[in-house]
Amino acid sequence: MKYVMVIDLSQCVGCDTCTVGCKLDNQTGTGIQWGRVIEEESGRFPEVKKLYIPILCMHCEESECLKVCPTQATYRDPRGLVLIDYDKCMGCKYCMLACPYMARHFNQARKPPPGVPANAGGDSRLGVVEKCDFCEDRLAVGDLPRCVEVCPYDARIFGDRDDPGSRVAKLLAEEKPEVLKPEGAYHPSVYYLGAK
Repeated sequence: MKYVMVIDLSQCVGCDTCTVGCKLDNQTGTGIQWGRVIEEESGRFPEVKKLYIPILCMHCEESECLKVCPTQATYRDPRGLVLIDYDKCMGCKYCMLACPYMARHFNQARKPPPGVPANAGGDSRLGVVEKCDFCEDRLAVGDLPRCVEVCPYDARIFGDRDDPGSRVAKLLAEEKPEVLKPEGAYHPSVYYLGAK
């Protein structure tokens, strides 16, 4: 099993429903968005094209964040998800610097007082780095990631790349989607259709 996401840019209108759904579902702190949508313009007037590009953790097979983590808080699970063990994260931010997609965020919204462990008080993400986990908790009960579920234009397709009958496997085989920053050889698990 290898989870991947395909994003059809021809269907994305930049409505940010995915961003809001993610924020609400994951209760991210002030200024932290695990997913964001950037706007890109190309061409010259009157032939101008606008593209909305959702950016999130790419769950790379060659994860720079995983390579630099001094505590092994960042790890890859058997399904290909790049995850963070918040109890091991010491908040050094090396992974943030290493991520070529700027998809990691330091949660400093409510720093604990001196002498109190960063994870005291119930929020396991205080004083540590956090990021998209493809809604691992939802996957565990058979649901789709929130951003996929709430997209009103079916721009996000999620599934098992290793299942030849899955929609994502068919899209990868037939449509040849692209990845962001292919020159880096990170082998991301998020693919894009309609990038040109």
